Amino acid sequence: MTICAGFDSYRASPADMRVITSDGQSMAAHSYVLASSSPVLERMIDAARRGWGAECTVRVLGVSADAFHAFVHFLYCSKVAPEEEEVVGAHGAQLLALAHAYRVGWLKRAAEAAVSARLTPDRAVDMLKLARLCDAPRLYLQCARLAAKDFAAVELSDGWRFARRHDAALELELLKLMEDADQRRQRWTREKAAQEACRQLGDAMASLDHIYPCDGAVACADAPPCTTAGCTCRGLQQLMRHFATCAKKTAPGGCARCKRMLQLFRLHASVCDRTDQTTCRVPLCSHFKGKAQAEKADKTWRLLVRKVTRAKVMSSLANREVPEVVATSWARYNNRVAKLR
Repeated sequence: MTICAGFDSYRASPADMRVITSDGQSMAAHSYVLASSSPVLERMIDAARRGWGAECTVRVLGVSADAFHAFVHFLYCSKVAPEEEEVVGAHGAQLLALAHAYRVGWLKRAAEAAVSARLTPDRAVDMLKLARLCDAPRLYLQCARLAAKDFAAVELSDGWRFARRHDAALELELLKLMEDADQRRQRWTREKAAQEACRQLGDAMASLDHIYPCDGAVACADAPPCTTAGCTCRGLQQLMRHFATCAKKTAPGGCARCKRMLQLFRLHASVCDRTDQTTCRVPLCSHFKGKAQAEKADKTWRLLVRKVTRAKVMSSLANREVPEVVATSWARYNNRVAKLR
């Protein structure tokens, strides 16, 4: 372990207290250093001191001597140097418990980050219980994510077997966390699928605008598709040609492809913002607009229209050309966020 400047500044003064660990080892220390770093140690030192200037003895139980030596070292240094991060990782769990028990906040955060970064499936259950006892939400969340991601490996750990035999509350808590993670994953999958569907519908509305422009250009379903990147004009034109020639669209039961085309025309009419002066040239647009004014659409359809409109706007914003100054600023911001993660 590297000797920091904190130790050098205190070597000249004699130690006035001793700390005894669980295995009986004793180490000398300066009471004013430990008392100024931890309010709990300050109360313990005041209670153990028998007279003014007399040496006092404090017992610290439950951790190894090496872990407590590292704890005292960091109290003297008042920081964790980059070259000492391996020491925090080697004694991370014990340093987390010591920092929580003696209320050393900055060291607790460093130990929590070190344990979270070195977390493995065989220690997930043990660290989950430690995080709950030491009020470490970052470590708790990391353990829950790892258990939900690789539960097969967690089941083989000694911590899980002990929890199943002797700690039913911890087992139930872990199973509940996994169930919540599965529900969140399913909800995110559904939301992502819904967003993708709305994006595709927004692209279809943009393709209708390309096929039937309102600026006097020639509009024809048989015209060549536009060359815009990502445009779906070709598939939409094929569907419109089928709609124009299909004989089943008026038959009982109808045609599924024709029904899909009618729904696209109706959706376009709901999101179309062209005024009477610039009449929309998309087929059946005016028909569905008049029908929408006469009949109130149901709540589900109105919600779909809002989502498609939002997706269409977001797609146009994403495809616009960004100034170089803004792009450079965003690149610096993303790099800074990546370093913080």
